[in-house]
Formats: sequence, structure tokens, C-alpha cells
Amino acid sequence: MEQRPKRYFPNPWLHGLQETTEFSQEVWAAKTSELINLITSKLPPSAADGDGGLYVGTGGVGYMFYHVSHSPLYAAEKDQLIQKGLEYVKAALLYTHQNVPLRQTEECAFLLGPAGIYAVGAALYQAAGSVAEAQHFCQLYKSLSSVILPVDFLSCGGDELLVGRAGYICGALWLQKVFGSPIVPLPELHKVCQSIITSGRNYAKRTKSLSPLMFAYYDTEYLGAAHGLSGILQMLMSVEGFLQSDPSVERDVRATVDYLLSVQSLEGNFPAATDEVRLKSRRPEDELVHWCHGAPGVVYLMAKAYLMWQEDRYLQSCIKCGDLVWEKGLLKKGPGICHGVAGNGYIFLILYRLTQNDMYLRRAEQFANFIFSDEFQAGARSPDSPFSLYEGLAGTVCFLNDVLQPSKAAFPFMEIF
Repeated sequence: MEQRPKRYFPNPWLHGLQETTEFSQEVWAAKTSELINLITSKLPPSAADGDGGLYVGTGGVGYMFYHVSHSPLYAAEKDQLIQKGLEYVKAALLYTHQNVPLRQTEECAFLLGPAGIYAVGAALYQAAGSVAEAQHFCQLYKSLSSVILPVDFLSCGGDELLVGRAGYICGALWLQKVFGSPIVPLPELHKVCQSIITSGRNYAKRTKSLSPLMFAYYDTEYLGAAHGLSGILQMLMSVEGFLQSDPSVERDVRATVDYLLSVQSLEGNFPAATDEVRLKSRRPEDELVHWCHGAPGVVYLMAKAYLMWQEDRYLQSCIKCGDLVWEKGLLKKGPGICHGVAGNGYIFLILYRLTQNDMYLRRAEQFANFIFSDEFQAGARSPDSPFSLYEGLAGTVCFLNDVLQPSKAAFPFMEIF
């Protein structure tokens, strides 16, 4: 049988980092600026490109400008970066307004819909000193919390990260960090979390799941960060006091984390969905080593579990994830953060923050180097949205910026510390 081509480039540094390229702040800040200029020239702010929310729409580029504006490397340009970000978010908001009437359930989508645009808009207006506009968008975001409380508010599955309750929680936690105080009051977030718990218990009981909590999105029981179990659990664990408010909740969440831990392969990866656990259907050459599906996304949950419960097995799971990504993470799908080299590079920045081991920082730097290599430029595919936050270069810019500030590095909206 003919062997399928691998999804990743061979890692030229797999057995050592002796050939490390000098990674200086000046050189890499210049490379980052070049990418920003490329993005703005190829994808100017336009409502016509607003579809896809923060994930692949203009709103995600607005987030990129907000992210970079907080870097000390760009302190002199902060005001210009904020204003540029506002241009992109205004275009995304115009797209939203042009496409009403939206069902309120669709409006709640964080990464793929209006809610995420409201959140990033609030942050950018706040940074620009436009307090009234910032509060307006905060209020819009807060008003959506009641919409997502009914357990079956989305028929396709309303618990995951891109369009569901976990995404709404993700945005609320990010806004709390931006503004320094809760935008969605904690009791309301606890209600949203409880709806997730009820949904997960009901589904697990109905399907006789091996896990006390389980969820489906379009009838698939995903396990990864984007649509699946790990992203949902991470958000539940990130809401202050929720697990501690009910021993049965913490019991079920922890048992579900341990279920996920039990299906991690010896090599370090996680199945994309439960059908792969049962059938072992995916060949090694077809293995998904992506943030959206696989170890590069589940690592954030395991890191959160380690920080919360201080058990070494969760840290060892993270280390196995990192070793897998070091071998198979130079993806041919492109430079992005969802299923690309930059997203996989973030795993080393998280491991660096967890362990303070400089090896992980060197590995992150090498993933950044590889994005600019002749081999990658010649052999990588062009994403459908090549300048966007999750598929394209806007996310790459966030990663490069974070490599230069490793002590504060965090995958967009996925801060665990």
C-alpha cells in the first residue's frame, strides 16, 4: 500500500538544538512589523471580510493589534496600533449590523460570531480612552448571558468554544482581565457553568459514556480544544470558585479530566473524538497534532489541572504533549494558531512558563524560525484565510510577539495562569 505523505515537516533539530539561530528582539520585532504591514496591505479593514468573527474575519485582525499594542517593544506605537485595531473591529461590527436580524443564540458565539467582536471592541475602545463606547459593548456582552442558560439553547450543541457556552465564558474571563473587574458578574457565570454541567451529565447518562461529563457538537463527541471536551473543561475550571461551590461538580470535572488523561497515547497525542478511542481508526500519518484537535490544545487543560490540583501526572501529560509537538508539530497546513506552526509553537511557551526550563523557550524560537525558512515557504499550504487570526498570519504575529515576552505568553484568550 502506498504510504500517505506526512502532515508535517521533519524537525531538523529533533535530536538537539546545536544549530540554534540567534533570536534577537530587534530582528524579530522587525520581522513581526513586516508581517503586520503585509496583513494590512492584503486585508484592509472592510465589512466585506467580516464573516467568521474573530476566527477568520476582520475582527481577529483587530485583536492582533490589541495584543501587539501591549508589548513594550511597540510602546512608541501603541496609540497607532490601537487606532488600527479599531478600524478592523468597526468593519467587523458593520458586517454584523448589515447581517441582522440574527437569532440571539447566534449572537452569543464568541470566536465565530458577534459576541467576540463586542469583547474585542470593548477592549480597544477602553484602550483608546473611549469609555462610553467600551461600556456599551461590555453591556452588550453581559446581556447575552441569559440567552445561553437554557440547556439546549443550540440544537447543534451549545457547550463548545467557538459558538457555545465555553466560548462565552472564555470571553467573559478575558474581559475581566482586560478591565480588572468582572464584566459578567460571577453569579451569572456560575449559572452558565451549571448549564454546562447539566448538559454534560444529561448527555453522558443518555449515551452511557465512560466519562461523567460528555458533550456533542453536530453529533460528534469531540475531545479537543476547539469544539470539544478539553476546551469546555478548561473554561469550567477557570471560573473562580465554581468547582469549589459544589463537591459533586468538582468530582465530575476531575473524573472527566482523568478520563481524557486515560486516552492520551504513549506518544502523547489525544484522539480528536470518542469514536477514535473506540475504533482506533486514525493512522499515524493521519494523526491530528493541532490546537483545535489534539495535544496542542488539550495541553492547556492538563496545565490547568496541574496548577489546580498539583498532581505530577498532569504535568507529565503536558511534557508528553510537548515532546510529540517537537517531533510532529511543524505542520504543512500553514503558519496559523488553530492548525499551524504558530499554534503548535505556543505549547513550548506554556511549558516554559510551567517549568522555567529554557529548553522549551529554545524550541519555541525554532518553531518561529521555521515559519520563515525556505523549506516552509516552499512546502506549506496557503490557508483559506491567510491573514486571519486563527488560520493565518495575524495569529503568527501574536505568537512571534509572545516569543519575545515568554514570561507573559498566552495563546489568544487561553490564559491559564
